[in-house]
Amino acid sequence: MQPRVYGHFIDGRFEPPSDERHARRAPGTGAVVAEYSRGTQEDTQRAIAAARRAFDHGPWPRLSGQERARVLLRLAELVRQNKELLARLEAEEVGKSIRLARGDVDGTIGMIEYAAGLAMSTHGDIHTNLGENFTAFVAREPAGVVGMITPWNFPLLLLAQKLPYAIAAGCTAVVKPAEITSSSTLEFARLCQEAGVPEGVVNVVTGSGSVVGQYIAESEDVDVLSFTGSTDVGRRIVEASKSNLKRLSLELGGKAANIVLPDADLEDAIDGVMFGVFFNNGECCVSGARLLVHEDIADDFIAELVRRTSRLRVGQPLDDGTDVGPLIHSDHLDKVLDYIGSAEADGARIVSGGSRITDGAFGDGTFLEPTILDAVPTTAKVFNEEIFGPVLTITRFRDLDEAIELANSVEYGLANSVWTKDIDKALTASRRLRSGTVWVNTTIDGAPMLPGGGVKKSGYGREMGQVGFDEFTEVKTVQIRTGKRTPFFNA
Repeated sequence: MQPRVYGHFIDGRFEPPSDERHARRAPGTGAVVAEYSRGTQEDTQRAIAAARRAFDHGPWPRLSGQERARVLLRLAELVRQNKELLARLEAEEVGKSIRLARGDVDGTIGMIEYAAGLAMSTHGDIHTNLGENFTAFVAREPAGVVGMITPWNFPLLLLAQKLPYAIAAGCTAVVKPAEITSSSTLEFARLCQEAGVPEGVVNVVTGSGSVVGQYIAESEDVDVLSFTGSTDVGRRIVEASKSNLKRLSLELGGKAANIVLPDADLEDAIDGVMFGVFFNNGECCVSGARLLVHEDIADDFIAELVRRTSRLRVGQPLDDGTDVGPLIHSDHLDKVLDYIGSAEADGARIVSGGSRITDGAFGDGTFLEPTILDAVPTTAKVFNEEIFGPVLTITRFRDLDEAIELANSVEYGLANSVWTKDIDKALTASRRLRSGTVWVNTTIDGAPMLPGGGVKKSGYGREMGQVGFDEFTEVKTVQIRTGKRTPFFNA
């Protein structure tokens, strides 16, 4: 098969591919499957200018919410009709299993449909009790041009946590997808155009973060910047945006814990722990990478966990039977292997996996055995730092207070999970865990109406839900006095 070749999508049309392109090799096979134009500052400026014109002079921000909702609902239906194509692109380029990729598309459809509902239902407030001659209203207006920088692990789903909400509010957008997984974003832009989104409302520029992302962050014509990625890059985004003081929404790194108490449904907890860490090959910001298990049940729980992990099927992403696919690229695989090596040096024990798979059909891919590390000390790198791979660390605790202390001891605060049938313990943990999301007897779960985001070094701002929609609006207060003004001066 010939690789897909894309140009940028700017002002309602695909541009011819540039001579300078980034070749994407599928992590499962090493074959080149796509080529994307390497965006320049000039490309990015043109995209921002198109979004600026569309916001300042175009029809989209001035349409009624119902009119915008109709377009979004058409878009949702087009995504549904193209589900297999989008899922295949995601699986092929990211390395996730095709089953998971289909779920990502379903989640995307749900986001768009919910955003359409918000477009219709959003409203301001009117104040009529301020006095006989004093009336005021508080309006929500679209915030303007939104820059969006999305990561490689969920190219479509994380775009859907931003873009439908922003355009539902009446904003226009410039999107920079990860330079190695851009196909689904570009195809989504195509579907936006087919659905009736006007020219300039959605623009996509592919390329490196140091060029395209940096220009978006620095641009005076971008009003809001929504970024999902690592904490280190998030810091650079903050620094780049300082000169223009644009509003930022940052969803950064995570180091989630799965806390398992003795009164939990242990069958559910084992399945949830496995899902939490091996979901999307562990390349997930809310991955349940740390298992905190009560010492009274730890040995039996871990033995069963290891047994079931050994039965997971590592395979090619496009195989329906695959549970865990290849990591995103060889450099990342090497980084994860370095973490595993450091864990042994810090005193942890490998009880499952731990090695690259190179035999047979795996030879050209970046495959890693699902890995479990037991007896991980709290001082170890693997306990504190984001690994972003199919690697679970295990640490024992004596009581709930210690478990919460261990969960909160890292610098991140994106998500945590608690497994218990005791409502007192569940509520106590939910209140005391310092993370933007807490799951009880579930993990990596959600719905479009539930906001997500982090605290501490996991960032700030929220995506999804009414709160995520509000990130793309400005609040304006209009105050009206009627009747004759009472003079203040005696002049």
